[in-house]
Parts: sequence; C-alpha cells; structure tokens
Amino acid sequence: MEEQLKNVFASYNGEKNELIPVLQDVQEKIGYLPDEAMCAVARFVRVPESKVFGVATFYARFHLKPRGKHIVRLCCGTACHVRGASKVADKVKGLLKISVGETTPDMKYTYEEVACIGACGLAPVMTIDAKTFGKLDPDKTKKIIEAFGETPEGGQS
Repeated sequence: MEEQLKNVFASYNGEKNELIPVLQDVQEKIGYLPDEAMCAVARFVRVPESKVFGVATFYARFHLKPRGKHIVRLCCGTACHVRGASKVADKVKGLLKISVGETTPDMKYTYEEVACIGACGLAPVMTIDAKTFGKLDPDKTKKIIEAFGETPEGGQS
C-alpha cells in the first residue's frame, strides 16, 4: 500500500484543498479507503485525521471496506417498491448469502440498495456494475446473477 500511496501523492502538492481528489485517487488505486491510507492522506495534506475520516464518511462515493468485483445495486424507490423490489431483494440476498452493504467472502459481489436508479419505467430494476436490468422478478434475478458466475457455495436457488 505504501508504494500505491507514494504514486498517488506524486501527482499532488500536499495542500489542504487537495483532500477530496487525493482520497478519490487513493480509493481508485486501493479499491477502498483503509484507515492506514486515510492517516497517510491526513499527514500528506496536513489536516487532522478526524477531518479526513469526516470527509470519507460524509460522501457516499467513498468506501471504508473492501468491495466486491461486481457491485449489485437494487433500486428501492417508490416505483420499484410497488412493483416487487422486496422480493427481488430477498432473492439477491439469498443467492449471495449477504445482507445490504456486505461483500461476499470471495470478494465477487457487494450488494447495495439505493433510493433510485432513474429507470422507473423498468421497475423493479437493478444494476450490476454498469449494466441495468429491469422488469425483474425473483426467477429473472437468479438468471442474471448466475450469468455473472457461480453464486457462493450454499446460496439459495
């Protein structure tokens, strides 16, 4: 991690106003923001560690835990909720054997529920990485997730 941080810091001057871009680049390199990296960023941009942790926890785009190779996001907005998002959520959680905000032990999937994806006409809808899947039901959801590879051992079918 030390080498990755050095590479990121080389592109900056170590000024306070660079905090967010530095955090973004560190997350891009490492995949998330571990405590050790945030402490190094605080020293680099000369701000208190509490400021770095505050920024990292305020913005939803920063992640403090490792994330999976594939990010599964299920819309839980009104249109999706009314059209059965909760049944799709149950299927996703059963297949992946994780809850909202968790990552599978094999680091293949992270599951998130979001307020709106912006595709209400396709409700219920989810994305996996940059692909959008709509008009979901539990069976269709199972086929989509399985198309990305095997589900974790023991996951519900």
